[in-house]
Amino acid sequence: MPGALVIGSAVVALLTTTPSSHIATPPYFLDAPTDRMVIEVVTVNGSGCPAGTAAVAVSEDNTAFTVTYSEYLAQVGIGAGPTDFRKNCQLNLAIRVPQGFTYAVASVDYRGYAYLAEGASATQRAQYYFQGSPETDQFTHTFAGAYDDNWAANDVTDIEALVWAPCGELRNFNVNTELRVGAGTSNPQETTSFIAMDSTDGDVNTTYQLAWKECPEVPED
Repeated sequence: MPGALVIGSAVVALLTTTPSSHIATPPYFLDAPTDRMVIEVVTVNGSGCPAGTAAVAVSEDNTAFTVTYSEYLAQVGIGAGPTDFRKNCQLNLAIRVPQGFTYAVASVDYRGYAYLAEGASATQRAQYYFQGSPETDQFTHTFAGAYDDNWAANDVTDIEALVWAPCGELRNFNVNTELRVGAGTSNPQETTSFIAMDSTDGDVNTTYQLAWKECPEVPED
């Protein structure tokens, strides 16, 4: 659902519930601006994020934002529909940053839970890009059965490959994610394999860590 998301005490509580071991901290972060960053959710589309099941929040120190999913699950086997083997979600975000700064997404932490029968496999894939930009970051993580545990995946972009938002322009930031499960050599008539961007203890936050830099000053006429 569209809406402006600003920082508040609820966001601080949300972030403090995320284990620090899941938060990547690349060493090349610059000091984040102290003014608030505001994220407007323009669109949320996909079979993995039906209306009302994904939410975005910004950290108090402007170094990260989180996306929380509650119904993101792909599965094959008993009880699964013919299209349930693949679920996806596309987020289109309008990110307004403090004047004089630009940002890049330096790393993203995903986690969830998976049960994969012997011979089955699962894939988590993500793509990131700014509206109108030919530069795209893509990452893929695979998991093989037998597997019955929490999973974690981390997408990290090297400093020289960071894609910065254009200074002085509002370019929407797009995040396309996908979960996919394959039965492989397992028997889908006897078992169910699944991967979820979720967990047994409730919703899980996908954390996007930001790098910041100051924009060059525009010379006065």
